[in-house]
Amino acid sequence: MRYHFCPCCAAALADTDLDGQTRQTCSQQCGYVNWNNPVPVVAALVLLRGEVILVRQANWPAGWFGLVTGYLEKAEEPRNGAAREVAEELGLRAVRVERIGEYPFVEQNQLILAYAIECEGDIVLSDELSEYKRVPINKLQAWPFGTGRAVADWLRQQETRTAVA
Repeated sequence: MRYHFCPCCAAALADTDLDGQTRQTCSQQCGYVNWNNPVPVVAALVLLRGEVILVRQANWPAGWFGLVTGYLEKAEEPRNGAAREVAEELGLRAVRVERIGEYPFVEQNQLILAYAIECEGDIVLSDELSEYKRVPINKLQAWPFGTGRAVADWLRQQETRTAVA
């Protein structure tokens, strides 16, 4: 994210080469550097009664569905954050949380920490969501960006578990 003014002293920010990267720094040399580090985001592949629940954010185009996502809170364990997001957005209680993986989402400058979360309860949508859909596990298909990479890895993990069993 680009800023115009230093949050420490309000001076203008300037582009500066630091360690081979262009960074925004304080033009008055107060020491501020905008490192523009990725923001940690938790994602939940929600499992409810043998199906995957996909959601559509209220601001997404019609027909677009994805995983439940949200920002990780300060000092929050990622798996707890993912379970919290499921409770906030769908009203479901997590009964089992398993790590899927970590995925850079460069387009949004985010690091996605993805979990498969088996849940119980009845779905109650938050205001952030406009709708949801239930997808049988054998019909679930990954998409090529964002949380879709976590879906692809989770599907591969399921194939491996089935082959071993």
